[in-house]
Amino acid sequence: MAKNKDVRVTITLECISCVQNNGKKKLGILRYTTQKNRRNTPIRLELKKFCSYCNKHTVHKEIKK
Repeated sequence: MAKNKDVRVTITLECISCVQNNGKKKLGILRYTTQKNRRNTPIRLELKKFCSYCNKHTVHKEIKK
């Protein structure tokens, strides 16, 4: 039986401001899930998304699972 090597993979994006800011009022890290094409974007993805804990648009980076 062959392994499932899909071109599109599901990734997790994590807010980098929440990770760096430990002394904030609300605790928690916002994470988004999305898909990317492994062939077109082999490097780690960085997108600007809204973080409800920071209450502003921040950079979200792809993390390992």
